[in-house]
Amino acid sequence: MPTNIAAPNSPAHPPFAVLDDRLHDEDIEEFKATVLAKLTLAVGKDAANATDRDWFVSTALALRDRIIHRWLRAERASDAKGRKRVYYLSLEFLIGRLFNDVVGNLRCGELVRVALGDLGVDPERMRSAEPDAALGNGGLGRLAACFMESMASLGIPGCGYGIRYDHGLFQQVITDGWQQEYPEQWLSFGNPWEFERPEVIYDIQFGGWVEKAFSPKGRPQSVWHAEETIKAVAYDTPVVGWRGRHVNPLRLWSARAVDPLHLAAFNEGDHMGALSPQARAEALSKVLYPADDTASGRELRLRQEYFFVSASLQDLVRRHTRTFGSIYSLPEQAAIQLNDTHPSVAIAELMRILVDLHNVPWDAAWEIIVATFSYTNHTLLPEALESWPVPLFERLLPRHLEIIYSINAHHLEAARRSGQLDPALLTELSLIDESDGRRVRMGHLAFVGSHRVNGVSVLHTELMRDSVFSQLHRLYPGRIVNKTNGISFRRWLHRANPSLTQLLCEVCGRAVLDDPAALGRLADHANDKALQERFAAVKRANKVTLARTTRERLGLNIDPGALFDVQIKRIHEYKRQLLNILDAIARYRAILADPGHDWVPRVKIFSGKAAPNYSRAKLIIKLANDVAQAINGDPLVGDRLKIVFLPNYNVSLAELIIPSADLSEQISTAGMEASGTGNMKLALNGALTMGTFDGANIEIGERVGEENIFIFGLRAEGVAERRRRGLDATDVITASPALSEVLEALATGAFSSEDPHRFAALIDLLKYSDPYMVAADFDGYRDAQGRVDEVWRSRSEWCRAALLNIAGMNWFSADRAIAEYADDIWSIPH
Repeated sequence: MPTNIAAPNSPAHPPFAVLDDRLHDEDIEEFKATVLAKLTLAVGKDAANATDRDWFVSTALALRDRIIHRWLRAERASDAKGRKRVYYLSLEFLIGRLFNDVVGNLRCGELVRVALGDLGVDPERMRSAEPDAALGNGGLGRLAACFMESMASLGIPGCGYGIRYDHGLFQQVITDGWQQEYPEQWLSFGNPWEFERPEVIYDIQFGGWVEKAFSPKGRPQSVWHAEETIKAVAYDTPVVGWRGRHVNPLRLWSARAVDPLHLAAFNEGDHMGALSPQARAEALSKVLYPADDTASGRELRLRQEYFFVSASLQDLVRRHTRTFGSIYSLPEQAAIQLNDTHPSVAIAELMRILVDLHNVPWDAAWEIIVATFSYTNHTLLPEALESWPVPLFERLLPRHLEIIYSINAHHLEAARRSGQLDPALLTELSLIDESDGRRVRMGHLAFVGSHRVNGVSVLHTELMRDSVFSQLHRLYPGRIVNKTNGISFRRWLHRANPSLTQLLCEVCGRAVLDDPAALGRLADHANDKALQERFAAVKRANKVTLARTTRERLGLNIDPGALFDVQIKRIHEYKRQLLNILDAIARYRAILADPGHDWVPRVKIFSGKAAPNYSRAKLIIKLANDVAQAINGDPLVGDRLKIVFLPNYNVSLAELIIPSADLSEQISTAGMEASGTGNMKLALNGALTMGTFDGANIEIGERVGEENIFIFGLRAEGVAERRRRGLDATDVITASPALSEVLEALATGAFSSEDPHRFAALIDLLKYSDPYMVAADFDGYRDAQGRVDEVWRSRSEWCRAALLNIAGMNWFSADRAIAEYADDIWSIPH
């Protein structure tokens, strides 16, 4: 066991030093000259007047020059060899800041640090000038970003397709405890990583009517006469793989009007009206997930989805026919992956392109569709499976509705021929839901049009087969497969936690940088007391950094020696931040009742955004902040308990919080979390998991050891049984004195004296409905938190469990997941 490991964050191990190639003086001078040239010629500044933002742009452009040659070389090689490509369609790509990713994967971090230092630039300040790319919301978008990086790292030719949102989701500001939403301004100063492609532009059409006609050969044809056309313009961002060996593009679409200005109207004095076509068009790429609680919001959401799907399919079909000629060879040269249900209209759009534009016969076109598409389902929540009212679909996409009707007819006829179609089950198999005003089931469309449909954890895949897709599974046995999610170790360990990475390299060898499986060697050293102390020192240094940030942003002092209990994810009732807050109230009351007890100091850290129109989730944020104000200001509690809500959760904030976490809260209602990836990131950085028996928590427990994870609460079958029996929780609450007291405190305004009934809606929901089993799981959760306290009191036991968690996470790599997709779904060598 090495004994000369430098202290965390010491100058001996600056960020990236452990990852870099050998440095030469001539490389430093060359890079300095390139940065200065970019500063002068591209930014238009001299060094004396340059801001941190100017230096960031100049350095990013200098790095981009190093990328472009690799990118073009990879493209040429793939085309020359006729390699099959993956086209990854996702409404979200939560890429965050790219600087560290690019520098790390090019292995030039030390070069950049030294060169900038010679120029008098603080690398950390310069890096902080890069905004987070506001292209996603949560795990779905972050998974897409990790998968794109892993495809490049494994040398798999691919292209990500999405929307270049001007303002992303939203910037969250907490005012008097309430969430306020403001536009993200990440593109205000441009994006130095991207290449605008004004020559790559496609017409996206909406509305109108369909004419029945005949081709010159006498074959019936459908001709779509659209009434509205919008332009999709491409922007490419290179995604660099590990060691810079391969580069793939992330192509994002921006919306433009065909006629940006009605000049006649403008000259007639209608200045605002003259700009309305541009405003209507640009709305498609303004924000991610516009509120859909209004008819106009729902229409905009569907228009967004079709906009990026149509542009992407037109683009990939053009690329394919230009390179390979025949459209019939598409399945051999292209694999299209639908990342969740949002891009499902792609099934109908590609059928339109094949049948209407390329004159492919229907049956042959359908064979191409099924062989080319695959679909990842990420949730069983009804709202995420998406269904669209038939009248809306018919008004916006009349030809596509005809195609879906035809797909449905063929699908149901195939079921009849198979002898498996029970007339009573017709409504469950149909792509049209007749029970709720006639709606198009997009999840069913994606399922029927794909040769593989995958879940993202073992339990989630089983639930897909047994519940939401059970009848389709009977009709298409073998189509549903499992591909448990993974994360980029390069992003979430190497970059986010360089001190821990250095320690792991010294213990397990530098192979951990290339082979995540090498982390498993750490298990052999988990009992080493010296290693435990070194790990504890790394963790404490990261906690000191987070404590400093908390003080700067919130004016709140937290003790780095306390247990950092972290729940960071979007705010949703099924994620059960409410359960965590209720536990905090119960702990607070227990401390007040027995201040002399030897309490384990605890800092509960929350971060996440609620959808703008999700009132109960926003009320939960208000509750967290009201409870924090009461507890943090109570001198009788002191440092024994603090509550932190860090606003505006994004990738950069996650990279700060995750390395500092001791306990990872993964407490969603059992059966409702498809997989989770936050659980993987936190465990990889040495946090122990507090979780339900759900999603990837189950597989994490199997690999880190059941004694090194805290599992509690109802299981999926128990949740289903309780739903069948009824959700009224008054009996559960009556049987739990602690929960009764907590709810009484809330009901009497203990945390909202100026508005005692503020949280009545949350209380009534728990008492009389409890759809997310918060009351049902409360006592089990409290007991599990007690076990956490017991283990925490033994520093050695806690550190040993943390090291075994890190070792056991070696399987949960995005590289492993992408390799499985390539082998089992895409049929692409790697």
